[in-house]
Amino acid sequence: MRSSGVYKTGQGTIFRVTESVDGGLKVEVLKEGEWTPGRIGMVGLRLERSTTTLSDSAIRRLPA
Repeated sequence: MRSSGVYKTGQGTIFRVTESVDGGLKVEVLKEGEWTPGRIGMVGLRLERSTTTLSDSAIRRLPA
């Protein structure tokens, strides 16, 4: 899987979207320092005006 991006919503939720080779999407949410499965519907939050894409340096500071 390759990462499609890591995002932060206006309410402070950090989530990442990964895309598989065949185009399937997976969402994970950062909760209490760990990545947990998220709802696939969160993919749409990437398009919200209040959601920002995290920079590479910000992503490196997050847990793997």
